[in-house]
Amino acid sequence: MQARIMRALISSLCVAAVTLSALAILSPPMPSSRQLPDSGLTQSGWVSATSVQRESLALGLILALWLFSTVWMRPLGMPDEGRYVGVALEMARSGDWLTPTLNGLPYFHKPPLFYWITALSLSAFGNVEWAARLASLLGAMLCAGSVYLLLRRWMPERLARWYLPVLATTPIFYGGAQYANHDMLVAGFISAAIALAADAALSMQAGRGWRWQLAGGWVAAALGLLSKGLIGIVLPGGVIFFWMLLSGRWRQMIRLFWWPGPLLFLVVGAPWFLLMQRQFPDFLHYFFVYQHFQRFSQGGFNNPQPLWFFPAVLCLSSLPWAPWLLARWRVDRSNAGALPDDTTKAIRLLLWTWVVLITVFFSIPSSKLVGYVLPVVPPLSALIAEAFVSAFSISNRWRIALLLLAGGLCIGGVIAFTQADDSSSAPLAAAYRQNAKDGEPLVFVRTYRFDVPFYAGLRDPVPVISEWNEPITKDSWPKELADASRFRPALGQQVLVDVTQMTAFLCRQPVSWVIVPADYAAGVDALKHTTPVARNRLYVLLRVDASGPDLHCR
Repeated sequence: MQARIMRALISSLCVAAVTLSALAILSPPMPSSRQLPDSGLTQSGWVSATSVQRESLALGLILALWLFSTVWMRPLGMPDEGRYVGVALEMARSGDWLTPTLNGLPYFHKPPLFYWITALSLSAFGNVEWAARLASLLGAMLCAGSVYLLLRRWMPERLARWYLPVLATTPIFYGGAQYANHDMLVAGFISAAIALAADAALSMQAGRGWRWQLAGGWVAAALGLLSKGLIGIVLPGGVIFFWMLLSGRWRQMIRLFWWPGPLLFLVVGAPWFLLMQRQFPDFLHYFFVYQHFQRFSQGGFNNPQPLWFFPAVLCLSSLPWAPWLLARWRVDRSNAGALPDDTTKAIRLLLWTWVVLITVFFSIPSSKLVGYVLPVVPPLSALIAEAFVSAFSISNRWRIALLLLAGGLCIGGVIAFTQADDSSSAPLAAAYRQNAKDGEPLVFVRTYRFDVPFYAGLRDPVPVISEWNEPITKDSWPKELADASRFRPALGQQVLVDVTQMTAFLCRQPVSWVIVPADYAAGVDALKHTTPVARNRLYVLLRVDASGPDLHCR
């Protein structure tokens, strides 16, 4: 109870600090600044670099505090958070920083960057939820910062300053920043790659330095590749290509392939893939052909959804800001505030190209998850922010009221999700950790609970008893483990035990601890008379004694 009170107090202090700081930053500037309307210019020219740096650091700190205020609040979500954090935990404990493993078996659904960051975080801070979500938090900061700096450099200052509050209080962004999977991390690098490449193109046209930005864009694309695969380069490349084509900058395209850029991309992005292919000859086919091209072009994978799914998700998960998109027509019809070289119009076109192209791209395959569309949220928030500050004349008091409403929805959503989610295995893992003696193993029967190794502090693979001799076609945890066992078949035979061998396997140890679906345990002679030690909504933890009458051990 005391721990909960302390956590609630810490969250309240973080929220209060963010609110007070936001009010200070978003309040009208002091008269001495004498800024020109709707521009980033003062009477003496561009605002000083020192002023921009201070403001950027202040906004970054506020954003970090805001996102961190509830990141610790709920247990790991199942299955995604438990799965990916579990892989990172195995990496940290095994010392093998090259090969991601799931229950000791090579797991090549995703590249390693998320696991590297999370493994480092868990090694430094321990098995706590906020450390498990640090990679997503960093991805969110990169999403916000890269687009903010692009807007701050090429668009009116007022827009850049309001972009961050709108983005930070958009529920899908707030939730994605606190969900431990690859989606927010790759969204961060996609955003950085697009923003840096666009800045380089605009700088070329304006006669400014552009090489460092372009090199950074290529490196960001390489890190996006290491975050979630080919979308790390395909999506930013597609957005920049169509933007330059539509904006009449197609002659500049060849300059974006300035030779150090592709070289940096290969140096950063290629080595891990080559090392994995050298160690596992079927790796490249499995990773690129099966996990990329077949998932994109074929059905049969999880979560099939209609074409309109992502537009609906973006509208609903961007409330209360989404209605301001209806005011875009007033902004798009107006040339007020455009710079002499029409840069404002070019940035608007970039943002729309970014939103439309990525939404269409992810709407094509039948398999759709909400997190896929996170790379769309930064440019969508920028378009909303411009309409919010430019389309209608409303006072800052009403703007701040709407900001507080949006922030309340974000925090309320996290609290509601925490109360509604009863899938965590934390109670089962805690009971095993407290009651099991040395040498008493844990066994999964007809399930693999991804979050148990995190909460139970397990160091070795857990035997999983299921129907392994039957064909597995459904995209689910048995298929993930069966696919992974192809890369280490000897270990796969040890940890994947067919259900026909369950009794013999449980008889090997005097005492075994079994996590099993409650309904299955109730119908199996070897388990149905065992009293559960702990349970959650669907699963029970059993202490199975080999000397008991039900197993008939000899």
